[in-house]
Amino acid sequence: MSGDHPYAGHNPLGVLLLTFAGLIGTPWLIVHGIRLLLPARRARTDGAVLKAARSLTGAAALGAYTWGLLHLFFLDESGQSRACASAIGARRLTGYEPSFVPLHFGCRTSGGHTVEAVVPGWVNPVAAVLVVAVLVLTWACRSLVRTGPGRGPHQEAPVS
Repeated sequence: MSGDHPYAGHNPLGVLLLTFAGLIGTPWLIVHGIRLLLPARRARTDGAVLKAARSLTGAAALGAYTWGLLHLFFLDESGQSRACASAIGARRLTGYEPSFVPLHFGCRTSGGHTVEAVVPGWVNPVAAVLVVAVLVLTWACRSLVRTGPGRGPHQEAPVS
């Protein structure tokens, strides 16, 4: 946000593109995770289960972030003003503080405080925890591929 435009909100094109990506990506990751999980049940391979869990956890993270974006997507300028008025109460509004990472729409008051409005408060913590879980699952998948099932971390893979 620029000092010249204290009441500028999120970039509408950014909100549109990120919302579209989330609405497409979330179901795709769910379907991908289920498609990985079905054969893994029969074969009982750790790698396939970890990859399925990673995909489904990624879908949950993307879905949470997209839910927050949908709140911004349907918000127009009058909605921003109403949301800030209800969030700050009797204090005077001096500007907006929008952010994509972490996702929030803040209302800056004359006292210098920023009050969160519009985006549900649970979106960022849930998305952050799920992103960390995706990173851990990715690390576990890569470690399993490197060592292979049934081999220790210091044993070499058989040469074909």
